[in-house]
Amino acid sequence: MNKIPITVRGAERLREELKRLKGTERPTVIKAIAEARAHGDLSENAEYHAAKEQQGFIEGRIKNIESKLAHAQVIDVTKLSADGRVVFGATVNLSDADSGEEVTYRIVGEDEADIKEGLLSVNSPVARALIGKLEGDEVTVQVPGGTRLFEIVAVRYV
Repeated sequence: MNKIPITVRGAERLREELKRLKGTERPTVIKAIAEARAHGDLSENAEYHAAKEQQGFIEGRIKNIESKLAHAQVIDVTKLSADGRVVFGATVNLSDADSGEEVTYRIVGEDEADIKEGLLSVNSPVARALIGKLEGDEVTVQVPGGTRLFEIVAVRYV
């Protein structure tokens, strides 16, 4: 399997979630299953079935996170020498040429993306168009609403 790029912050968030799942949620659901078993007939015990379903979700998520971390290529953008170019992990200020609206995006891994937080997936059309460009460059991006022209106002590595 190929390495999956992830930021330092993204890897930390996954590790924190893994710790919470293993340290808090897994023991809680195991205890709930034991209590439900103590109530007798499991075939009609809704608490037991709900707890088993929750356990399956937790175990699946743990396995998923462990796999992501095992295949992650953690990239610390502060240690890159990108010479002002837009790279994975960079924070980019853009100005929409039509509306003049300014937006700020940080280019992150697929699992970290959250457009409401300004975290843009490296695989998104906007990020793919920005990668390798310099401050002051104009970039044409094909988006679902049509074509948009952006100017790169600033590129930061934080």
